[in-house]
Amino acid sequence: MNTRTRVLTGTALAAALGAGAFGAVSASAAPAAAPASVAKKDEAGDKNFTTTTHLTVDAATRAAQAALHAAEKENQKVTVAVVDRNGNTLVTLRGDGAGPQSYESAQRKAYTAVSWNAPTSVLVGRLAQAPNLKDIPGTLFLGGGTPVQANGAPVAGIGVAGAPSGDLDEKFAKAGVDALAK
Repeated sequence: MNTRTRVLTGTALAAALGAGAFGAVSASAAPAAAPASVAKKDEAGDKNFTTTTHLTVDAATRAAQAALHAAEKENQKVTVAVVDRNGNTLVTLRGDGAGPQSYESAQRKAYTAVSWNAPTSVLVGRLAQAPNLKDIPGTLFLGGGTPVQANGAPVAGIGVAGAPSGDLDEKFAKAGVDALAK
């Protein structure tokens, strides 16, 4: 390659790099416009949006601790799980000496209670009319789960597992719900 070609190629390359850098700086310096696909509240109106209530992690922890404390007062070794409205686990506390099966059982009871907005002991009775309910993934139709409600709507579920009966598990779960009212 002769000198003239090298100089022209170098100049063209420098110009291209300079234009690219200038374009990048110009692009980042300009204010970003809102994408056309994002609806503005005043254009769409409130009918397209909803507000929901969620249990905070602090509240979920308080409820789980209250349920675990209620079980410990009766010398029961349990696991307590608190799930949000969508069934996602917020807190799980495994008490000292709780059995290995209690961890998953507590989560599934909490999920079942929030899914149907009813204590799992009540839902056990529904199995006689609809035995296929037990086939829904993630559910467990045994006493020990109770929903947490705000204005009648489920916002969380508390599940307790490990006591000798579902009645006891549910009693402890209700202690968790009661702690939220304080």
